[in-house]
Amino acid sequence: MSDLDLDLAMQTARRAAEAGGMAAMRHFRTGVRVELKPDRSPVTAADREAEAAIVEVIRSRHPGQAILGEETGAHAGAEGARWIVDPVDGTRGFTRGGTFWGPLVALEVDGQVVAGAMAMPALGELFWAARGLGAWRAVGSGAPERLRVSGIAAWEESTLSLGEQRFLLAPALREQVNRLTVTAAQARGYGDLAGCAMVLTGRAEAFVEAGVQVWDIAPLQILIEEAGGRFTDLAGAPTHLNGGCVASNGLVHEHVLRELRG
Repeated sequence: MSDLDLDLAMQTARRAAEAGGMAAMRHFRTGVRVELKPDRSPVTAADREAEAAIVEVIRSRHPGQAILGEETGAHAGAEGARWIVDPVDGTRGFTRGGTFWGPLVALEVDGQVVAGAMAMPALGELFWAARGLGAWRAVGSGAPERLRVSGIAAWEESTLSLGEQRFLLAPALREQVNRLTVTAAQARGYGDLAGCAMVLTGRAEAFVEAGVQVWDIAPLQILIEEAGGRFTDLAGAPTHLNGGCVASNGLVHEHVLRELRG
């Protein structure tokens, strides 16, 4: 899609994440009813209304493009491009009044993510990026700031940010993740978007996630890369499609991959 307007795509992702966050906030800490989907994951009216708000923004600006939403599935559109939407990443934390949750929105073109955004509405944080246009963050009504990953190269001085530890500490990865954890300066676990935000804002050097769906990590790739970092799956391939990721400042990336290979 050579005629793709990347600035428009980036602003669409930003506005969609913002709209999804506002929709979800209407239910935050209100005692919203929690239902269980067939896979036993939670869903609420906040998830459904946030996805509807996100889809509305995308459809208003890109009416012919496909959308894949966590809650509503695949919406048909032109081949080659699709929007990938997680309306509330971290629903379980959301239902318990936590603050590390929010929408994730990505535009994938020919299998590559070219624009994306994420928000943590309860913290007033909004992140967005597009290929060649940088990665940005705004807090509240403050001016946008360009993001840059940290310059720490020594693992023993690094902070490791962990995603879903049910999967990271399962038998297949337990020994490798434990080794990374005990050899880093410190380790923290906040989940997908909040964990990745640690790297984006220079507060961590690497984020590791496993056992997730494409909508859980799709925009993280473009955000990390445009902030000067590196994003791969657990085997080192630069893709968001394989259910896990290593997102880093680039300087410690090969070390993390070597440890994960055992």
